[in-house]
Amino acid sequence: MSAPRSLVVRLDSAGDVLLAGPAVRAVAAGSSHTTLLCGPQGVPAARLLPGVDEVLVYAAPWVGLEPTRTSREECGLLVDALAARRFDRGVILVSYHQSPLPAALLLALAGVERVAADCEEYPGSLLDLRHRRLPGRHEAEAALDLVRAFGYRLPAGDDGSLAITPFPDSTRLTGPEPYVVLHPGAAVASRRWSAGRAARVAAALHGAGHRVVVTGSRAERELTAEVAGRHSLDLGGATTDLHELAGVLAGAGVVVTGNTGPMHLACAVGTPVVCVFAPVVPAERWRPYHVPHALLGDQGEACAASRARDCPVSGHPCLDGIGDDEVLAAVAGLLGAAPPTGDPVPAAGTDARHRGASA
Repeated sequence: MSAPRSLVVRLDSAGDVLLAGPAVRAVAAGSSHTTLLCGPQGVPAARLLPGVDEVLVYAAPWVGLEPTRTSREECGLLVDALAARRFDRGVILVSYHQSPLPAALLLALAGVERVAADCEEYPGSLLDLRHRRLPGRHEAEAALDLVRAFGYRLPAGDDGSLAITPFPDSTRLTGPEPYVVLHPGAAVASRRWSAGRAARVAAALHGAGHRVVVTGSRAERELTAEVAGRHSLDLGGATTDLHELAGVLAGAGVVVTGNTGPMHLACAVGTPVVCVFAPVVPAERWRPYHVPHALLGDQGEACAASRARDCPVSGHPCLDGIGDDEVLAAVAGLLGAAPPTGDPVPAAGTDARHRGASA
């Protein structure tokens, strides 16, 4: 039997697409052609993933921070584009709190022959494999569990870490001397330090003898300038795309960041991470993956598991309450080649319903 033409759907942010990378590589290893359907925010990351032959883009009205309304015409264009590619299989990747069924309906209309997804709701005829993820599973592992259950395996020698295509040397931006990256921004306010607190962390890192490089997008240049101050190198807006940012992160001894896409990008280039993790989403599902890391922040604060975009607790204590000494100790430990932190991940399990031939 010839290898299938496969479609992987991951409609969320760049960070979520990076976390899908190991699962995408497993699908690609067992497919003749692999297409990744992602949202507009995920495109830059999708283009960096090994194993992807084609990237399609769809602004789904059920995901994103500011989703737009859809139309019959827009849905029809997507269905026609998918149908024209004659996919044999589709894998829909979602976070633990999301439903795959809107995407599954579109794939059914496009004639995708067999479709798999993690799903708690009754899927009717929309899924051939209704998979249930293990409790507390990391998002990257949950995606791998799903594609394994659908018959895809990572190739020999692939350890399932996050990975991207080769990235450029960043020395022209950073200079040749060793440095620590501080990335103060995040898509939502609840997941980042206040600007003043981040600036004090930059000053503390400088005072401890580290050369600090502050990164951020063009839209974050005001933030990075405030955080960098007089003692740090401000690269806010200096990296033209995610690929160039990857080069900067790869050159760092340690990256200090919140729960952001650049945190997952640092993991994908193998750089140790000090993550200041706001508990608005569970750390066990989105913490740094397969790299040495330290996780800072009070995971028991009142905002825990709220998915709040703005901090609901006065003073943002879960992150702004992290002391300089904690950050400095975490950075020093990782620069000293401390082993990876975090509990071992349990073995995969499946509670699945198959329709048609087995995978």
